[in-house]
Amino acid sequence: MQVQDAVKKAQQRMGLTSEQPPLPAQSLLQLWQQAVADSADSPAFTCLGKTLTYGDVDKLADRAASYFYHEMNLRAGDRLAVQLPNLLQYPVVVVAAWKVGLVIVNTNPMYTHRELVHQFNDSGATVVVVLDQFYETLRAALPETGVKHVIVTRPIDLLPQPKKLLLAGVMKVLGKRPALPASEVIHFSQLLAAQGDAPAHSPALADICALQYTGGTTGVSKGVMLTQQSILSNIAQALEIVAIGGHSIKHFTTVSPLPLYHIYAYMLNMGLMPATRGHSLLIPDPRNIPAFVKTIKNVKFEIFCGLNSLFVGLLQNKEFQKMDFSSLSLTLSGGMALMDAVAHDWERVTGCVVSEGYGMTESSPIISMNPSGFQKIGTAGIPIPGTEIKVVDEHGVEQEVGGVGELCVRGAQVMRGYWQREAQTAEVIVDGWLHTGDIVTVDEEGYVKIVDRLKDMIIVSGFNVYPSELEQTLTLHPAVLECAAIGVADNKAGEVVKMFVVASDPNLTQEQVIEYCRANMAGYKVPKFVEFRNDLPKSNVGKVLRKELKAEELAKAH
Repeated sequence: MQVQDAVKKAQQRMGLTSEQPPLPAQSLLQLWQQAVADSADSPAFTCLGKTLTYGDVDKLADRAASYFYHEMNLRAGDRLAVQLPNLLQYPVVVVAAWKVGLVIVNTNPMYTHRELVHQFNDSGATVVVVLDQFYETLRAALPETGVKHVIVTRPIDLLPQPKKLLLAGVMKVLGKRPALPASEVIHFSQLLAAQGDAPAHSPALADICALQYTGGTTGVSKGVMLTQQSILSNIAQALEIVAIGGHSIKHFTTVSPLPLYHIYAYMLNMGLMPATRGHSLLIPDPRNIPAFVKTIKNVKFEIFCGLNSLFVGLLQNKEFQKMDFSSLSLTLSGGMALMDAVAHDWERVTGCVVSEGYGMTESSPIISMNPSGFQKIGTAGIPIPGTEIKVVDEHGVEQEVGGVGELCVRGAQVMRGYWQREAQTAEVIVDGWLHTGDIVTVDEEGYVKIVDRLKDMIIVSGFNVYPSELEQTLTLHPAVLECAAIGVADNKAGEVVKMFVVASDPNLTQEQVIEYCRANMAGYKVPKFVEFRNDLPKSNVGKVLRKELKAEELAKAH
């Protein structure tokens, strides 16, 4: 049986269309405006105990848009980097950008100097919105970029008095907030004081609305060009599969711990939320499990959005185990493989079966999902409506059901391409098919199971880590001759990085290697294990064989 035939049968069995569903709006801004028009008083986002309605966010965004347009002379198509954790400021800035027609460049707040310079120069970002605690790293990188303006915000900037005053005092005593220069930055409060209207912008469906950076399937980080149409198409597809069997998620409250700068959380919060007039409970620091649990334990929420490492952390917390989950009807998992044992534990504790999905930045991001009531644990679900798939072997020969090969995808949610990288785009999109770089098999019921990755990419807690990038960085260390990075299995993070090092200095220690990496890489990329070797396995042309190192690790594990 052909793979696509199995998929169509599965979709019919579940009452789903195979076609692309109609778009919910003609732009993300119009989608947002529809929500404001009929649900202005409904809660949109809650964070640090403060709730903003759709109307509140829209009014604040109007002021920020006015500042962008009149004070900064930003125009449609200009790139705005947003370097924020999950705070209320995030949706305000994004909606303001939509109003002016700016292209969002989502930036991980934990990025190092080197990573910031690359992303800002590659995207051509001229303005950055950053949280105060990340400003010093950004400041050091600025002279090497074309960034003209920096807007700095504090966590408390959208909180009401006297809470704002109280928290400011506590932070000062704890020494948690850096002192900021008076002249060289724009404070977030200045945006909110802006007067006057920005001219109404009406984007076309083909317009780029976000440059979402990823290593793709290989190499250096590239900007994925996501258009109004690709993201709106994915919202429409997701709405169809989430509402299966007449199940409505209108006005649902969603717990949102995944970072908004990640495409999965971005589409969910800035797309699915306004489309369903939903309410998102933003978690700024999900790694602080006790604080996380305290925040959600008295909230009635219907949707929980997470990934494997987060589920593991929560399930180990005694307070979480005691919570009332009677309202929870949908648990979404994506970004990394969900371990079967974790899925079963989650269902046992919460009473809710996890719906695991699969996607990639290049597809805005959702490709497949386990619909509610039709979950098959251990699979990534079925392709969402309007998504064609095929499985091909290394010679490009299409495989039938049960065959193993690379997953290729075609659909309206697929990116336009990589920003200013035509050659790399042509490698990944061939004859309209997106080659995912993931090895899969599709069963007779149309469910996709991820077998392995074609390339050597490592996924740490849902974040893509590219060995060549880590190796290039570490080989700049004067005492490192050569190195190789691989992913090793980890119960919590899915995978962690292990680095094999050939040193020129016998006194080089594991701690020094890790310290160097910490100074030059985002935290999730830093190796957890370092092993020193006299040499590394290589092919006859001198290419390091990571595959052999991985095989050795697997042999040790067994």
